[in-house]
Amino acid sequence: MDLGIKGKSALVCASSKGLGLGCARALAGAGVDLVMNARGAEALESAAQAIRDEFGVKVTTVACDVTTEDGQAELLKAAGEVDILVNNAGGPPPGMWTDWNRDDFIKALDANMLAPIALIKALVPGMMERGWGRVVNITSQSVKAPIPVLGLSNSARAGLTGYVAGTSRQVAGKGVTINNLLPGIHATDRADSLDQGVAEKEGISVDEAKTRRCATIPAGRYGTKEEFGATCAFLCSQFAGFIVGQNILLDGGGVNATL
Repeated sequence: MDLGIKGKSALVCASSKGLGLGCARALAGAGVDLVMNARGAEALESAAQAIRDEFGVKVTTVACDVTTEDGQAELLKAAGEVDILVNNAGGPPPGMWTDWNRDDFIKALDANMLAPIALIKALVPGMMERGWGRVVNITSQSVKAPIPVLGLSNSARAGLTGYVAGTSRQVAGKGVTINNLLPGIHATDRADSLDQGVAEKEGISVDEAKTRRCATIPAGRYGTKEEFGATCAFLCSQFAGFIVGQNILLDGGGVNATL
């Protein structure tokens, strides 16, 4: 399917690996030029070069921390007037509600709520002026069904969800859509880290921890970054102009809910 976005440009945050990379590759496959971001320059440039070689699109890399004001300024300077924004940042560490103090919450809010809002505020006005734009925020299934050990993530990502719910409806009339993708467990470094934590806590192997987690997912497996990226690319396509302020689960059926 021709997604109708060939020649457009996209800023994809935290895209050297994992779900961000899946989104970047899917957009490149649709002919979109990219600005890719990550903190690690070596992994970022390696991922970018692979995309250049495979898809023949223009890829600009910006190695910086998007959760900081300096990183955002550097990224926005390099991005210019992009048509598509994919917000993404690593989630805060797991723990118990008694573990976290104010500084922990501020760090989580900076990474998973305030940073994406800053980029939305910077880039969406230009999209509105041009009459077309797409914003996709990678959040978490936890905004639908909170995960007890991920209370920092639950809090920050729920805040972003509330912001998007209102803002998306204010900009839709100018041809700009804002939506959220809610991943469940996917085969990424984040999943490896969570499985390692469970393995250490319960005294089992990482493979056993993964097997147990897979058993809680109706699909019986972890998702892939390719599946996730394809969904992101569709939300950025010419066909998604009537999808506004939605929270789309990609969780293998893990969240047991009617709506």
